[in-house]
Amino acid sequence: MRIVLASNNAKKLAELQALFAGLPVELVTQGSLGIPEAEEPHPTFLENGLAKARHAAALSGLPALADDSGLCVDALGGEPGVASAHYAQAPRVDGEREALRRAQDAANNALLLQRLPPHADRRAAFVSTLVALRHAADPEPLVACGRWAGEILHAPRGAGGFGYDPLMLIPALGLSVAELDAATKNRVSHRALAAIQLRERLREAWHLG
Repeated sequence: MRIVLASNNAKKLAELQALFAGLPVELVTQGSLGIPEAEEPHPTFLENGLAKARHAAALSGLPALADDSGLCVDALGGEPGVASAHYAQAPRVDGEREALRRAQDAANNALLLQRLPPHADRRAAFVSTLVALRHAADPEPLVACGRWAGEILHAPRGAGGFGYDPLMLIPALGLSVAELDAATKNRVSHRALAAIQLRERLREAWHLG
């Protein structure tokens, strides 16, 4: 089954392709089909995930998968939350999409450290909500949620991953998310936890696998 991913993030595509390996699905980004990004006006991951999946399904005519995810910091009342990807003002950078994304990530991380006082409670969680639709008007969206708890570091560590990965320490591992190898991250991350649930729902409801 060909499924359109409601994202243009190449690293997110690679993560989800690995997480859904073994299922008879082919993920393609909406950008590769000429579909623009959807509006995300809602305050929750679930509502934005549904909006993105419906948008991609409506414009592609294909089943759609959306991942709305972000970082929720306890001391900031859940911020940056649904605004995680664009927490800071977009930097002025010339270049291709991935260069712009890296610059945005760096600005987001800098703003988070600025807003989080040094002695504040540094507990946080990465949250992922996956939504799958057979078509834009699907009355039975499949929804799965994953939560990966950790602590915000005082400075970035590691060169892997993307987004807030360099700032998120996983105490049980003693490493930041950016210091984890891809295999480990794909086994224990918030997206991995959500994907495990969604795989089962796809098998049951869509008869995949």
